[in-house]
Amino acid sequence: MPLTRAIKQAALALGFDAVGIVRVDSPAAPQATLTSRLTQWLERGYHATMAWMERTPEKRADPRIVLPGCRSMVCVGLNYLTDDRADELPGYGRIARYAWGRDYHDVLGAKLKQLEERIATLAPQAITRSYVDTGPIMEKAWAEQAGLGWIGKHSNLVSSDHGSWLLLGEILTTLELEQDEPATDLCGSCTLCIQACPTRAITEPYVVDANRCLSYLTIEHRGEADTIPSDLQRQFGNHIFGCDDCLDVCPFNLRAGFTKEPAFTPSPLTLAPSLETLAQMDEATFRASFHHSPIRRAKLAGLQRNAAIARTNS
Repeated sequence: MPLTRAIKQAALALGFDAVGIVRVDSPAAPQATLTSRLTQWLERGYHATMAWMERTPEKRADPRIVLPGCRSMVCVGLNYLTDDRADELPGYGRIARYAWGRDYHDVLGAKLKQLEERIATLAPQAITRSYVDTGPIMEKAWAEQAGLGWIGKHSNLVSSDHGSWLLLGEILTTLELEQDEPATDLCGSCTLCIQACPTRAITEPYVVDANRCLSYLTIEHRGEADTIPSDLQRQFGNHIFGCDDCLDVCPFNLRAGFTKEPAFTPSPLTLAPSLETLAQMDEATFRASFHHSPIRRAKLAGLQRNAAIARTNS
């Protein structure tokens, strides 16, 4: 379909590294399966304190509830892997790669708004709505259906071209677009990500318990250090914001190229964050240092708690 091709070409021209289409109104759409999987995960309490995930799980699984009349979803991915290495010397913390540069919500969000404008030019009758990890969309599951990659045993998306280093966004639309083939799971018998998880948060292939996940504990979990079990604190190592351990070992990352997006270039503070500097940081300095960074999500109290745990571990 010329319109589908034009939208994909526009996405690539804007700098996205991957784009795919999934129809959400077809009989084969996986809404029922997604609702069931999410409900089971919530019933096991694997969402920890993220109570917002309990709200209307059927809405999270069905984009037609989010955008009435939605027929298609344009799923995009942007590579964030840079040719940099974190400083692992004693006295320094470790930050997940996606947070080394500018906030991906802003970077992807701006590109998606431009793509929405392009769609409005191509099809003025279309209604669209875009999200970057902010709306009630199970984006990894839909990206898999759109052919961007498959959900690996660590529960993250894996691309045969870009490995695990794709940030995801999507545009819901009332347009009837041509659907791509869903991706095939190529994990096979590999369990490296499960073995690499320092806290054994991957309780079984494709299932993660947020209560034990360092990404949750260092970012979403609120409270003093004593609200985190001591055995998990010891597994923090020098992680102070997020965790890439399960991604770093994925064999598909060996073939991944580096990003062309300059916004993801790390700063000295994110590449080599001094634990002592963070411990002495005040609120004004925190806001100025991380004004355009996803690290704001942890808040100063959370970041300093994590830094204190890392200092104890070192």
